[in-house]
Amino acid sequence: MTVTRDEGERGRWERRRWMRLALSVAVGVLALKGLAYAITGSVALLSDAAESLIHVVAALLALVAVEIAARPADESHPYGHEKAEYFSSGAEGTLILLAAGGIAYKAVERLLHPDPLEELPLGLGIAATAALVNLLLAWQLLRAARAHGSILLEAHAKHLLTDVWTTAGVLLGLGATLLTGFTWLDPALALAVALNIVVSGVDLLKRSFRGLMDTALPPHELQKIEAVLQKYSRDGPMPITYHRLRTRRAGPKRFVDFHLLVPGRRTVQETHDLCERIERDIREALGGPVSITIHVEPLEDEASWEEDAEAHTARRGPQPQTQAQAQAQAQAETRRGR
Repeated sequence: MTVTRDEGERGRWERRRWMRLALSVAVGVLALKGLAYAITGSVALLSDAAESLIHVVAALLALVAVEIAARPADESHPYGHEKAEYFSSGAEGTLILLAAGGIAYKAVERLLHPDPLEELPLGLGIAATAALVNLLLAWQLLRAARAHGSILLEAHAKHLLTDVWTTAGVLLGLGATLLTGFTWLDPALALAVALNIVVSGVDLLKRSFRGLMDTALPPHELQKIEAVLQKYSRDGPMPITYHRLRTRRAGPKRFVDFHLLVPGRRTVQETHDLCERIERDIREALGGPVSITIHVEPLEDEASWEEDAEAHTARRGPQPQTQAQAQAQAQAETRRGR
């Protein structure tokens, strides 16, 4: 018997709304930076505008991914479409690395071939305004990402922050150049910013890869799930236990499934009520959308224990048994000895 409960998707409309806003802002910021370059002729500001162009493309990818992820499960995708967010965040991480490479290239070019700059104060003011807009949007996106558990919103916010750091580096370099006349300061700071962007891009790629590979939930979330299950193993008039706990995450949704071993004399209604309580407690412990699948097995059946041995030991190693688990296993061994 399999008992499944899937909590409705929350926050889909919010994620789409945020990504539409992010795309609109990205186009406006790109226009501001393009204007700053046109006024000053600064190669550093040109590279900053090029990074914003990549950001516009990334926002388009993210918006498409949000629309795909919002589609309900169907026959071809029974687990939903949430993994589309990982493809988008992976593409965005790649674009961040490309932007870092472009910035580094322009910085080296400026070191080798310095050029005079014009109307720097006005250009710096326009670029600073664009950076402030990005900073405010990134802050709001990070809050929304935490609220809805969306790696896509988090990835986009981090990309925005890299854009802010890029602009800040360019502003510092051009400001120092304006004050001192040392033209090499501009490309030197741009190279430092490019290195920081590389770190952010690599982190996004790693997280996207882990999501696509169905990596288990982080240890602190696994501990919450196991605490709930162990509570039910200890409590109640009849001993129960569990094994083969498996978890993964796709976008904002967590997936949890495990085998629940219960006494064969339990009625279907009693077992169903027990599963309902367990699911409720797991959802409360994790928060956010969770899909839970429970496979119910009779603990007196020898096959139930044999199936558990290899997978459970390989995953966690030998673990101390609770009193309920020891009692359940003793009953199964007694049954096998008859």
